[in-house]
Amino acid sequence: MEQQNFNTTVTEFVLVGFTQNRKLQSFLFVVFFIVYVTTWVGNFTIIVAVITDHQLHTPMYFLLANLAFLDVSDSSVNAPKLLSGLLSQCNIISFNECLLQIFFFHFIGAAMTFCLVVMAVDRYVAIYKPLQYLTIMNRGVCVGLVALAWLGGFAHSIVQIELILQLPFCGPNVLDNFYCDVPQIIKLACTDTYLIELLMVFNGGLLLIIVFIFLLTSYTVILVEIRTHVTEGKHKALVTCGTQMTVVSLIFIPGIFIYARPFRKFPMDKLVSVLYTLITPMLNPMIYTLRNAEMKKAIRRLMRRMLLPGKKIEA
Repeated sequence: MEQQNFNTTVTEFVLVGFTQNRKLQSFLFVVFFIVYVTTWVGNFTIIVAVITDHQLHTPMYFLLANLAFLDVSDSSVNAPKLLSGLLSQCNIISFNECLLQIFFFHFIGAAMTFCLVVMAVDRYVAIYKPLQYLTIMNRGVCVGLVALAWLGGFAHSIVQIELILQLPFCGPNVLDNFYCDVPQIIKLACTDTYLIELLMVFNGGLLLIIVFIFLLTSYTVILVEIRTHVTEGKHKALVTCGTQMTVVSLIFIPGIFIYARPFRKFPMDKLVSVLYTLITPMLNPMIYTLRNAEMKKAIRRLMRRMLLPGKKIEA
Protein backbone atom coordinates (compact mmCIF):
# COMPACT_ATOMS: atom_id res chain seq x y z
CA MET A 1 0.00 0.00 0.00
CA GLU A 2 1.18 3.51 -0.69
CA GLN A 3 2.50 5.71 2.10
CA GLN A 4 -0.12 7.83 3.82
CA ASN A 5 -0.09 10.81 6.13
CA PHE A 6 -0.25 10.33 9.87
CA ASN A 7 2.76 7.99 9.73
CA THR A 8 0.70 5.07 8.45
CA THR A 9 0.62 2.60 5.57
CA VAL A 10 -2.85 1.27 6.43
CA THR A 11 -5.51 2.80 4.18
CA GLU A 12 -8.54 0.83 5.36
CA PHE A 13 -9.83 -1.40 8.14
CA VAL A 14 -11.98 -4.52 7.99
CA LEU A 15 -14.79 -4.60 10.55
CA VAL A 16 -15.45 -8.17 11.73
CA GLY A 17 -18.96 -7.40 12.99
CA PHE A 18 -21.03 -10.00 14.83
CA THR A 19 -21.17 -13.07 12.64
CA GLN A 20 -20.45 -14.38 9.14
CA ASN A 21 -23.68 -16.44 9.08
CA ARG A 22 -25.89 -14.88 6.42
CA LYS A 23 -29.20 -15.89 8.03
CA LEU A 24 -28.14 -14.50 11.39
CA GLN A 25 -26.89 -11.33 9.68
CA SER A 26 -30.31 -10.86 8.07
CA PHE A 27 -32.04 -11.36 11.41
CA LEU A 28 -29.73 -8.88 13.15
CA PHE A 29 -30.28 -6.38 10.34
CA VAL A 30 -34.05 -6.44 10.96
CA VAL A 31 -33.61 -6.14 14.75
CA PHE A 32 -31.12 -3.27 14.60
CA PHE A 33 -33.06 -1.48 11.86
CA ILE A 34 -36.18 -1.52 14.09
CA VAL A 35 -34.08 -0.28 17.01
CA TYR A 36 -32.61 2.54 14.91
CA VAL A 37 -35.99 3.66 13.54
CA THR A 38 -37.50 3.53 17.03
CA THR A 39 -34.62 5.68 18.29
CA TRP A 40 -35.30 8.29 15.63
CA VAL A 41 -39.08 8.30 16.16
CA GLY A 42 -38.88 8.48 19.96
CA ASN A 43 -36.26 11.19 20.20
CA PHE A 44 -37.60 13.22 17.28
CA THR A 45 -41.05 13.17 18.90
CA ILE A 46 -39.59 14.60 22.11
CA ILE A 47 -37.73 17.33 20.19
CA VAL A 48 -40.82 18.37 18.21
CA ALA A 49 -43.03 18.27 21.31
CA VAL A 50 -40.64 20.53 23.25
CA ILE A 51 -40.33 22.99 20.35
CA THR A 52 -44.06 23.22 19.54
CA ASP A 53 -45.68 22.97 22.99
CA HIS A 54 -45.43 26.20 24.98
CA GLN A 55 -46.05 24.32 28.23
CA LEU A 56 -42.70 22.59 27.75
CA HIS A 57 -40.76 25.82 27.25
CA THR A 58 -38.90 25.39 30.54
CA PRO A 59 -35.20 24.79 31.29
CA MET A 60 -35.71 21.10 32.11
CA TYR A 61 -37.39 20.32 28.79
CA PHE A 62 -34.95 22.44 26.83
CA LEU A 63 -32.16 20.26 28.25
CA LEU A 64 -34.20 17.12 27.60
CA ALA A 65 -34.62 18.09 23.93
CA ASN A 66 -30.86 18.62 23.70
CA LEU A 67 -30.30 15.15 25.18
CA ALA A 68 -32.75 13.68 22.66
CA PHE A 69 -30.82 15.31 19.82
CA LEU A 70 -27.58 13.86 21.20
CA ASP A 71 -29.18 10.39 21.41
CA VAL A 72 -30.20 10.52 17.75
CA SER A 73 -26.77 11.80 16.73
CA ASP A 74 -24.95 9.19 18.84
CA SER A 75 -26.93 6.34 17.33
CA SER A 76 -26.49 7.73 13.80
CA VAL A 77 -22.69 7.69 14.03
CA ASN A 78 -22.50 3.88 14.12
CA ALA A 79 -25.89 2.39 13.21
CA PRO A 80 -25.84 3.11 9.42
CA LYS A 81 -22.40 1.49 9.04
CA LEU A 82 -23.53 -1.46 11.15
CA LEU A 83 -26.65 -1.96 9.03
CA SER A 84 -24.76 -1.69 5.73
CA GLY A 85 -22.16 -4.15 7.03
CA LEU A 86 -24.85 -6.72 7.83
CA LEU A 87 -26.01 -6.55 4.20
CA SER A 88 -22.57 -6.89 2.62
CA GLN A 89 -20.09 -9.74 2.49
CA CYS A 90 -17.11 -7.56 3.33
CA ASN A 91 -17.42 -4.61 5.72
CA ILE A 92 -14.56 -2.22 4.97
CA ILE A 93 -14.04 1.30 6.31
CA SER A 94 -11.32 3.68 5.13
CA PHE A 95 -8.69 4.97 7.55
CA ASN A 96 -9.98 8.54 7.39
CA GLU A 97 -13.61 7.45 7.73
CA CYS A 98 -12.61 5.38 10.74
CA LEU A 99 -11.03 8.42 12.39
CA LEU A 100 -14.12 10.50 11.64
CA GLN A 101 -16.33 7.85 13.20
CA ILE A 102 -14.19 7.83 16.35
CA PHE A 103 -14.17 11.63 16.48
CA PHE A 104 -17.94 12.07 16.21
CA PHE A 105 -18.70 9.12 18.50
CA HIS A 106 -16.55 10.50 21.31
CA PHE A 107 -17.54 14.10 20.58
CA ILE A 108 -21.25 13.33 20.96
CA GLY A 109 -20.73 10.86 23.81
CA ALA A 110 -18.69 13.33 25.87
CA ALA A 111 -21.14 16.14 25.11
CA MET A 112 -23.91 13.86 26.40
CA THR A 113 -21.90 13.21 29.57
CA PHE A 114 -21.52 16.93 30.26
CA CYS A 115 -25.17 17.54 29.32
CA LEU A 116 -26.21 15.12 32.07
CA VAL A 117 -24.14 17.19 34.51
CA VAL A 118 -26.04 20.29 33.38
CA MET A 119 -29.34 18.46 33.90
CA ALA A 120 -28.27 17.54 37.45
CA VAL A 121 -27.42 21.20 38.11
CA ASP A 122 -30.86 22.16 36.78
CA ARG A 123 -32.58 19.76 39.22
CA TYR A 124 -30.42 21.00 42.09
CA VAL A 125 -31.42 24.61 41.46
CA ALA A 126 -35.09 23.62 41.01
CA ILE A 127 -35.17 21.86 44.40
CA TYR A 128 -32.92 24.14 46.46
CA LYS A 129 -33.86 27.49 44.90
CA PRO A 130 -37.45 27.00 43.65
CA LEU A 131 -38.40 30.69 43.83
CA GLN A 132 -35.33 31.81 41.92
CA TYR A 133 -35.25 28.80 39.59
CA LEU A 134 -36.45 30.48 36.38
CA THR A 135 -34.29 33.53 37.08
CA ILE A 136 -31.14 31.48 37.63
CA MET A 137 -31.79 28.95 34.85
CA ASN A 138 -32.89 31.48 32.25
CA ARG A 139 -32.61 30.83 28.52
CA GLY A 140 -29.20 32.48 28.21
CA VAL A 141 -27.75 30.39 31.04
CA CYS A 142 -29.21 27.16 29.61
CA VAL A 143 -27.84 27.86 26.13
CA GLY A 144 -24.45 28.75 27.60
CA LEU A 145 -24.29 25.57 29.69
CA VAL A 146 -25.27 23.42 26.70
CA ALA A 147 -22.65 25.15 24.56
CA LEU A 148 -20.04 24.39 27.24
CA ALA A 149 -21.14 20.75 27.23
CA TRP A 150 -20.64 20.58 23.46
CA LEU A 151 -17.26 22.33 23.72
CA GLY A 152 -16.21 19.87 26.41
CA GLY A 153 -17.17 16.98 24.13
CA PHE A 154 -15.19 18.52 21.27
CA ALA A 155 -12.09 18.96 23.45
CA HIS A 156 -12.31 15.38 24.72
CA SER A 157 -12.63 13.95 21.21
CA ILE A 158 -9.81 16.06 19.77
CA VAL A 159 -7.47 14.68 22.43
CA GLN A 160 -8.46 11.11 21.50
CA ILE A 161 -7.82 11.71 17.81
CA GLU A 162 -4.51 13.47 18.42
CA LEU A 163 -3.26 10.52 20.44
CA ILE A 164 -4.27 8.08 17.69
CA LEU A 165 -2.55 10.17 15.03
CA GLN A 166 0.75 9.77 16.88
CA LEU A 167 0.66 6.01 16.26
CA PRO A 168 2.03 4.18 13.20
CA PHE A 169 -0.28 1.63 11.53
CA CYS A 170 1.69 -0.63 9.26
CA GLY A 171 0.38 -4.18 9.55
CA PRO A 172 -2.88 -5.85 10.62
CA ASN A 173 -6.06 -3.97 9.76
CA VAL A 174 -8.84 -6.21 11.11
CA LEU A 175 -11.00 -4.61 13.83
CA ASP A 176 -12.94 -7.10 15.94
CA ASN A 177 -15.97 -4.85 16.30
CA PHE A 178 -18.89 -3.46 14.31
CA TYR A 179 -17.57 0.11 14.40
CA CYS A 180 -14.27 1.94 14.87
CA ASP A 181 -13.36 2.74 18.45
CA VAL A 182 -10.25 3.51 20.44
CA PRO A 183 -9.80 0.18 22.31
CA GLN A 184 -9.73 -1.82 19.07
CA ILE A 185 -7.81 0.48 16.77
CA ILE A 186 -5.04 1.23 19.27
CA LYS A 187 -4.15 -2.48 19.40
CA LEU A 188 -3.35 -2.44 15.68
CA ALA A 189 -0.56 0.12 16.06
CA CYS A 190 2.94 -1.04 15.16
CA THR A 191 4.49 0.17 18.40
CA ASP A 192 4.22 -0.17 22.16
CA THR A 193 0.97 1.54 23.17
CA TYR A 194 1.18 1.22 26.96
CA LEU A 195 1.60 4.96 27.62
CA ILE A 196 -1.02 5.91 25.03
CA GLU A 197 -3.45 3.45 26.62
CA LEU A 198 -2.93 5.05 30.03
CA LEU A 199 -3.57 8.49 28.54
CA MET A 200 -6.70 7.19 26.80
CA VAL A 201 -8.00 5.63 30.03
CA PHE A 202 -7.31 8.89 31.87
CA ASN A 203 -9.06 10.97 29.19
CA GLY A 204 -12.02 8.60 28.86
CA GLY A 205 -12.49 6.07 31.65
CA LEU A 206 -11.35 8.22 34.57
CA LEU A 207 -13.48 11.11 33.32
CA LEU A 208 -16.54 8.82 33.22
CA ILE A 209 -15.90 7.55 36.75
CA ILE A 210 -15.45 11.06 38.19
CA VAL A 211 -18.58 12.41 36.49
CA PHE A 212 -20.61 9.30 37.45
CA ILE A 213 -19.65 9.65 41.13
CA PHE A 214 -20.46 13.37 40.96
CA LEU A 215 -23.90 12.68 39.45
CA LEU A 216 -24.76 9.90 41.93
CA THR A 217 -23.73 12.15 44.82
CA SER A 218 -25.70 15.09 43.43
CA TYR A 219 -28.90 13.09 42.93
CA THR A 220 -28.54 11.50 46.37
CA VAL A 221 -28.34 14.97 47.95
CA ILE A 222 -31.32 16.11 45.86
CA LEU A 223 -33.41 13.05 46.79
CA VAL A 224 -32.66 13.55 50.50
CA GLU A 225 -33.78 17.19 50.19
CA ILE A 226 -36.97 16.15 48.39
CA ARG A 227 -37.88 13.55 51.01
CA THR A 228 -37.21 15.80 54.00
CA HIS A 229 -38.27 19.29 52.92
CA VAL A 230 -40.30 19.27 49.71
CA THR A 231 -44.06 18.96 50.12
CA GLU A 232 -45.67 20.45 47.00
CA GLY A 233 -44.93 18.45 43.87
CA LYS A 234 -42.93 15.89 45.86
CA HIS A 235 -43.96 12.89 43.72
CA LYS A 236 -43.20 14.71 40.46
CA ALA A 237 -39.75 15.73 41.76
CA LEU A 238 -38.97 12.18 42.86
CA VAL A 239 -40.05 10.74 39.51
CA THR A 240 -37.96 13.30 37.59
CA CYS A 241 -34.82 12.61 39.60
CA GLY A 242 -35.40 8.85 39.50
CA THR A 243 -35.78 9.00 35.71
CA GLN A 244 -32.56 10.95 35.28
CA MET A 245 -30.67 8.56 37.57
CA THR A 246 -31.89 5.64 35.43
CA VAL A 247 -30.64 7.32 32.25
CA VAL A 248 -27.32 8.18 33.91
CA SER A 249 -26.81 4.54 34.91
CA LEU A 250 -27.66 3.26 31.41
CA ILE A 251 -25.07 5.59 29.87
CA PHE A 252 -22.24 5.48 32.39
CA ILE A 253 -22.06 1.85 33.54
CA PRO A 254 -21.43 0.37 30.04
CA GLY A 255 -19.06 3.25 29.23
CA ILE A 256 -17.02 2.67 32.37
CA PHE A 257 -16.85 -1.07 31.58
CA ILE A 258 -15.36 -0.34 28.14
CA TYR A 259 -13.10 2.66 28.74
CA ALA A 260 -12.01 2.56 32.40
CA ARG A 261 -9.72 -0.45 32.04
CA PRO A 262 -6.68 -1.40 29.97
CA PHE A 263 -7.65 -2.16 26.39
CA ARG A 264 -7.94 -5.92 26.63
CA LYS A 265 -10.58 -7.98 24.89
CA PHE A 266 -13.46 -9.37 26.96
CA PRO A 267 -16.24 -11.70 25.74
CA MET A 268 -18.98 -9.19 26.64
CA ASP A 269 -17.40 -6.20 24.86
CA LYS A 270 -19.59 -6.33 21.75
CA LEU A 271 -22.77 -6.88 23.77
CA VAL A 272 -21.97 -3.91 26.00
CA SER A 273 -21.12 -1.83 22.91
CA VAL A 274 -24.54 -2.63 21.43
CA LEU A 275 -26.13 -1.56 24.71
CA TYR A 276 -24.65 1.93 24.85
CA THR A 277 -24.47 2.67 21.11
CA LEU A 278 -27.89 1.37 20.03
CA ILE A 279 -30.15 0.29 22.90
CA THR A 280 -29.64 3.17 25.36
CA PRO A 281 -30.44 5.92 22.78
CA MET A 282 -33.67 4.02 22.04
CA LEU A 283 -34.60 3.54 25.72
CA ASN A 284 -33.93 7.11 26.89
CA PRO A 285 -37.03 8.70 25.25
CA MET A 286 -39.19 5.80 26.46
CA ILE A 287 -37.97 6.27 30.04
CA TYR A 288 -38.56 10.03 29.97
CA THR A 289 -41.95 9.67 28.31
CA LEU A 290 -43.42 6.80 30.32
CA ARG A 291 -42.54 8.38 33.67
CA ASN A 292 -43.35 11.99 32.81
CA ALA A 293 -47.00 13.03 32.82
CA GLU A 294 -46.34 16.43 31.24
CA MET A 295 -44.41 14.88 28.38
CA LYS A 296 -47.14 12.28 27.75
CA LYS A 297 -49.78 15.01 27.64
CA ALA A 298 -47.63 17.11 25.29
CA ILE A 299 -47.13 14.15 22.94
CA ARG A 300 -50.88 13.48 22.92
CA ARG A 301 -51.49 17.14 22.06
CA LEU A 302 -48.88 16.88 19.30
CA MET A 303 -50.54 13.78 17.86
CA ARG A 304 -53.95 15.45 17.90
CA ARG A 305 -52.52 18.53 16.14
CA MET A 306 -51.03 16.27 13.47
CA LEU A 307 -54.12 14.10 13.02
CA LEU A 308 -56.72 16.86 13.47
CA PRO A 309 -55.18 20.03 11.98
CA GLY A 310 -57.20 23.20 12.52
CA LYS A 311 -59.09 21.83 15.51
CA LYS A 312 -58.60 23.64 18.82
CA ILE A 313 -56.60 21.45 21.22
CA GLU A 314 -57.33 21.63 24.94
CA ALA A 315 -54.40 21.75 27.34
